[in-house]
Amino acid sequence: MKVRFLILLFLTLTLFLSACSQRNTPLSASPGEQSSPAPAAGLAETVHGDDSSSRGFVAKALRWYDANMNYGAVFALMTVESSFVPFPSEVVVPPAVYVASNPDSEGGMRIWLIVLVASAGAMAGAFINYYLSRWLGRPIIYKFVDSRFGHLLLLNREKLERAERYFNRHGNISTLIGRLVPVIRQLISIPAGLSKMNVGYFALFTFVGATVWNCILALIGYLAYRAADPSIIERYSHQLSIALLALVAVGVVYFVLKIIIKHRKNGK
Repeated sequence: MKVRFLILLFLTLTLFLSACSQRNTPLSASPGEQSSPAPAAGLAETVHGDDSSSRGFVAKALRWYDANMNYGAVFALMTVESSFVPFPSEVVVPPAVYVASNPDSEGGMRIWLIVLVASAGAMAGAFINYYLSRWLGRPIIYKFVDSRFGHLLLLNREKLERAERYFNRHGNISTLIGRLVPVIRQLISIPAGLSKMNVGYFALFTFVGATVWNCILALIGYLAYRAADPSIIERYSHQLSIALLALVAVGVVYFVLKIIIKHRKNGK
């Protein structure tokens, strides 16, 4: 949940800086001269520009997304995100939509297709959790989350028990609502599989919930593109890179402190 919060905070920071940059007006021309604004470099120039002018991490990341992101990549990454592997969808859909919003993008992806493919990938990952839980059963699933490998995947008994309680309290509809709840959204397919929930209802609720979530992420990416000054990535790439590294550092420090505190409590 904290990791997703940090990612959304970074995306919000990007959007804020984009909006602020629009307020920067050029200096007025001297009397008698008629100012004519020079054409600003568009996102295409920012994304495809030379490395000498786009050295920041954010600019390079956008160029990578534009050159490599496609529907297959969106599907694969969202499948991983929706399975038991901790991978945030916030780094898949919003950047893909941001690049796709540019008419000069090399990928030529459509926003509505990104949402559809992302939802299909989320369903594929959810079915992995669902059928593994249904076939293996509760004892093996809990043994896995209690294992060292499960802990490396940021899984533990407390998270799984929370997801089970949520499912038992809200019933089958929780597979829809749970897709919008941090922490629960990744694990809600496991109690659905353990309870042998009807596959048809599971597929329907999962697809609807995933689509709603992906629409929210797509809106963030689209608004970031619409609000951005044409040269925003060039202008603030260095600052955004520092902000991203700072957020990652905060997240790492948080999890290290959490582990240390947990070990001290267990030692008492």
